[in-house]
Amino acid sequence: MRTRSVVLQGVLAALALAAACFVSLREPEGAPGEVMVLDAPVRSLVRVRHEDASGAVELFHEPSEDGALWLRVGTRELRANGDATRLFSRFAPLRASRSLGVLDARHLAELGLKDSARVLRISLSRGEHAFRLAAPASGWRGPYLWRESDGQVFLLSASLLPDLENAAHRLVDRSLHTFGVGGYDTLSLTMPEGASRAFRVEAPADRPAGLVPLDAPGAPDELARRWHERITLLAPAAGDFLGRGEAPPGGPPHESFRVEYGRGGAPVGHLIVARGADGVFYVRTEHTPGWARLAPWADSLVEEARRVVLTPTRPRP
Repeated sequence: MRTRSVVLQGVLAALALAAACFVSLREPEGAPGEVMVLDAPVRSLVRVRHEDASGAVELFHEPSEDGALWLRVGTRELRANGDATRLFSRFAPLRASRSLGVLDARHLAELGLKDSARVLRISLSRGEHAFRLAAPASGWRGPYLWRESDGQVFLLSASLLPDLENAAHRLVDRSLHTFGVGGYDTLSLTMPEGASRAFRVEAPADRPAGLVPLDAPGAPDELARRWHERITLLAPAAGDFLGRGEAPPGGPPHESFRVEYGRGGAPVGHLIVARGADGVFYVRTEHTPGWARLAPWADSLVEEARRVVLTPTRPRP
């Protein structure tokens, strides 16, 4: 009898564990009062595309990069940032504030849906779903959406589309590297004519990290530290990033200097500053999809880089 009780308790525990796993794997529930527009798991989402009279914007997964999320604005392809990732997940499942059902042509016209040029396309692993959007509404009310498959009309949340519509400024990944200050322990600086210098990163707990030249061990180089601190603060604006495969005006820029980062003897990344035919300086790294424009003062970085390479480090007193 006691054995049967133990077995029964074990079976009940297994069923409870299975139920908990099932609940944890379900998509999160929507807010009270929301209605379902597109019932699909986020893992099936491949692409979200917004079209209007000014052009098209897309968020899409890049299969060749382990599913990395990319942003396409017109013909320019850029890496998408964390805000884009969070926004992307809101389209599957897609929910609305309320449903208005199937409306006649007069009501569709009144809501701005009859001849609207705004279209939302959501591509899933099993096919594409198309929706027509009304013109942006004033105030806090979201836009109306017409589902192509059955003519149902919905009122979307006001927070869903603005970021997508302004993707060129809000959804671009502006980071130059995926690693931080602690992600490398050596760096080397090389000028286009071949002159170079290598440093070990010294990071004491009580003061800023220093750069110790490998050709002068034990003597941190203050000039190199100040110069590299400016390098770490480079932050091109979203609109300054060129797309994947896109060359600056006048063709590929000419390299001004290159920084190579390493950790434990293995390379972890690089940064290249180059000057374009238009006189503008650009930066490119192992993470950026292409070149990004720098501010006009970037020419001082080039001059300082040359001094860092050519100026001997003074030994500690």
